[in-house]
Amino acid sequence: MNISKTQLITIIAALIAIFFYFDFQDYLSLTKLQSQQAAILSYYTNHPILMLLAYGLIYIAITGLSLPGATILTLAGGALFGLLWGTVIVSFASSIGATLAFLAARFLFRDNIESQFADRLKTVNDGIAKDGAYYLFTLRLVPLFPFFVINLVMGLTAMKTTTFYWVSQIGMLAGTLVYVNAGTQLATIKSLSDITSPFLIGSFVLLGIFPLIAKKYVEYRTHDNQHNP
Repeated sequence: MNISKTQLITIIAALIAIFFYFDFQDYLSLTKLQSQQAAILSYYTNHPILMLLAYGLIYIAITGLSLPGATILTLAGGALFGLLWGTVIVSFASSIGATLAFLAARFLFRDNIESQFADRLKTVNDGIAKDGAYYLFTLRLVPLFPFFVINLVMGLTAMKTTTFYWVSQIGMLAGTLVYVNAGTQLATIKSLSDITSPFLIGSFVLLGIFPLIAKKYVEYRTHDNQHNP
């Protein structure tokens, strides 16, 4: 079944409106999660498959619609499923949701933007074709860049969907591990700022930019050797 841009926009707008009209964002807070942890764990014990499916679908929906709450859901994944399975589930759900947002932005806006900014986008797309995976990996590792913005902006480029998915999954893995692990100790967290320290953020930055710097260095050495045999 084909869907038009108008239909997709209507569906997305309706889902976002429902989310805020019924105050679902209030359920995606650290305080609410901590207060309901025992009840959620009890339900998971009695209905593990249903809880697993519901959690995965909710996570995909939140990230696919670029709604707030992914961080709290990641903590919930650690609290519910533990470090190993929480990481696996969050990794796939977050990557699938991000890819849906990427595809939606591409379907809805890319043609219009390309028609208006063709010359500028050509330069961007040339860079994406050459180093896009490295840039995306860096952006995914650096917590300073909102993930939903990355999803939407990358959807406007010529990056392949498969490249976006696997780079996103690998790039988000370190952050996923940190937050899922924190979720396993949910009761001890007083605020989300307790989870990441300046040292940890700096480590992510260095880890993210290292592959890009290494690639540029190899290109420089190769070019230098070609011109100075």
